[in-house]
Amino acid sequence: MSNIKNDLALFNELVEVLISEEAENPVAERIVAGKLFNTIDLSLNDGAMIDSSFKKLLREVIVATPKTATNLFFNQLFGGRQSKAVLGDLLAVMLNNSMYTYKVAGPQVGIEQEIIRQSCNLIGYGANSNGTFPTGGSMSNYMGLIMGRDAKDPLCRLNGMSKPLIIYTSEECHYSNAKNASFAGIGKNNIRYIKVDAVGRMLPDFLEAQIKEDIKNGGVPTYVNATAGTTVLGAFDPIDKIADITERYNIWLHVDGAYCGSVIFSEKYKHLVKGVERSNSFSYNAHKMLGTPLTCSIILVNDKKHLHNSFSSDADYLYQTDGDDFNLGKTSFQCGRRNDALKFWTLWKSIGTKGLEQIVDQQFNLANVALEYIRNNSDYTLYSFDDAISVCFNYKNIDPTVLCTALYEYQETVVGFGSFKEDTFVRLVTINANNEKVDILNFFKVLEAFVEKTPSLTRLEAATV
Repeated sequence: MSNIKNDLALFNELVEVLISEEAENPVAERIVAGKLFNTIDLSLNDGAMIDSSFKKLLREVIVATPKTATNLFFNQLFGGRQSKAVLGDLLAVMLNNSMYTYKVAGPQVGIEQEIIRQSCNLIGYGANSNGTFPTGGSMSNYMGLIMGRDAKDPLCRLNGMSKPLIIYTSEECHYSNAKNASFAGIGKNNIRYIKVDAVGRMLPDFLEAQIKEDIKNGGVPTYVNATAGTTVLGAFDPIDKIADITERYNIWLHVDGAYCGSVIFSEKYKHLVKGVERSNSFSYNAHKMLGTPLTCSIILVNDKKHLHNSFSSDADYLYQTDGDDFNLGKTSFQCGRRNDALKFWTLWKSIGTKGLEQIVDQQFNLANVALEYIRNNSDYTLYSFDDAISVCFNYKNIDPTVLCTALYEYQETVVGFGSFKEDTFVRLVTINANNEKVDILNFFKVLEAFVEKTPSLTRLEAATV
């Protein structure tokens, strides 16, 4: 026990280092990838490392690691840090339960089920609904696809594919859909990518036309993936109109809300997923808009029988007590599974549903700050739109790939770029709800000052033109 106490004391000491570093140096000093192993001693050796050297090395690793919780990190679809969620994650690590049986997880099973129950209520699923915590958004999409496949071809689980199953998603969908079609045995060539409108939303008329064409050619329309928050533009597919079509042709409708599905917590923005109660499955990531530590993904199913039909498998050595409702391994993809629910529960319990709503609304508020700044500054070109937390723009016609890379390499700020149709642009993600208006305005100040002191950026663009 003395060792764990000593290590927890070391942990607290290192956390203080991290917090100080985040304040003083919000962007970590970049180590060139090719020089990493020559810069930090990451080698694993036969002998033990003495404690003082070990602590020094851990400090080096912490200082050099990209900082995702600072007010200059805008690169990914996650960022920031909700302290009550961090508390729950640390407790989950110490408890070290696996979530497959009540026998080894106890009250943690109830915590997971309560989150699922309340989430189902929020989106309007009925009494027969349920869900589980997959390992991430890609796995949520995979589970949705498997349930859709099995609902259309129930013998597939026993005999393999016997029908030419076809699946549908938008041109702007997450790349996991292609991988998942391969994993599920459906095949990438049986994906139909549906055209999108000017702001990246799936066009229902093109979806229905493609379904009719596939039926005519002997295909079996099986599954439609709608997106609540596309990866680049943050667009929301029109779920209600898509549901009209999937109901008409008896097709499984999955809503991938990994990025922005957490709008279900907001009275102001939940209209963006209007019709979600008509879907067969829905997923969202609390580690994105809600700010829990990675990973925290939830998939919900309108009828829980599909979870059981697709993922249940008996194991006498494991499921020995308490019944299926409390043995969560019966309806999850994996067997051994870390407790990803506790961190979300400690956050939700501590601030309430209204507190989660404020977290979501703040991200849209920050996006509006950025939009207003860009629209009022002629040096910027705007590519995005209202009601999205991805703010896409270009500055002074500088190549966004060059600009974003330079900002990263010179440790100014971390922001990425994206493309839509023929345009490529800077993509500023306002997902860190701990940020305030001043932090968004500071981002533009940092960007503009960097361009001003780096004339090669504008010269390069002029040469390109």
